[in-house]
Amino acid sequence: MKKDALLGVYKSKGRLIKEANSKYRSPFQRDRDRIIHSASFRRLKHKTQVFVNTEGDHFRTRITHSIEVAQIARSIAKYLKLNEDLAETLSLAHDLGHTPFGHAGEDALHECMENYGGFDHNLQTLRIVMFLENKYFKFKGLNLTIETLEGLLKHNGPVEDIGLVNKLIGLKAFKGKIKYNSFT
Repeated sequence: MKKDALLGVYKSKGRLIKEANSKYRSPFQRDRDRIIHSASFRRLKHKTQVFVNTEGDHFRTRITHSIEVAQIARSIAKYLKLNEDLAETLSLAHDLGHTPFGHAGEDALHECMENYGGFDHNLQTLRIVMFLENKYFKFKGLNLTIETLEGLLKHNGPVEDIGLVNKLIGLKAFKGKIKYNSFT
C-alpha cells in the first residue's frame, strides 16, 4: 500500500491531447524540457524581476529567478519525498506570463485591460503554455500534463474566480480534468 501511494506522486493523469509515453523520460521531465526549449522561457532573460536594472551588475532577470526557484523547489521536494521533476517543472514555468518591468508592468497592463477581465500573469502563463507556444504540428501550446497545468493554475492557491478563468482561458480547455478549488 505504501509503495502504491509513493508511486502515485510520480504518476500522471495524462495530457489534454493524448501522446505516447516516452521510454526515457517521465511525463514531468518531458514537460520540463518543453518549457526550457520554449520561446517564452527564453524571453525571460529579457525581463527584469524588478523595474530598475541599471544599478550595478547584480540585478535579477526572470530567467535567473526561475532557475533559482527550480533548484530550491527540487531540493525541498526531495526532502519531503515529493515529485522532484514536477516541482522543478512548475518552478521553471511559474513566471512565463510575467510582463516586462516587474510587477509595475503587470499593474499597468491590468489597468489597461480592466474592461476585458484585467491581466493576471498566472493566467497568462496558462495561455502561453496551452495556446500561444507554437512548436508542434499536432497541437497548439506545449500539451503539458494535467498536473503541470493544475500547478500553474493554482500558483497562488485554489482558484477563487472561476468566472475569470472561464473568460480568459475557457473552462472547456481543461476538459473537466482539473478541480479548481482544491489542492488535490
